[in-house]
Amino acid sequence: MKARIHVFLKEGVLDPQGKAVASALKTLGFGEVESVRQGKFFDIETGPVPSAEVESRLDDYCKKLLANPIIEKYRVEVLEP
Repeated sequence: MKARIHVFLKEGVLDPQGKAVASALKTLGFGEVESVRQGKFFDIETGPVPSAEVESRLDDYCKKLLANPIIEKYRVEVLEP
């Protein structure tokens, strides 16, 4: 199985890195930039996983390690079952 997991800060959580990037883009002449939110993604490859378990397995990866559910949200994208 191949999957991509996108992790990003929840709305309302301060994002100093995103603010710094937005400020830098404006300084470089990109005045149209209003805001930037920073995030991360993980490309994961595994051995065979029963198709009925794929979503719950990926959800477990996120809840137990990849995302902090207090301040982050995540989106799972299965690339190859």
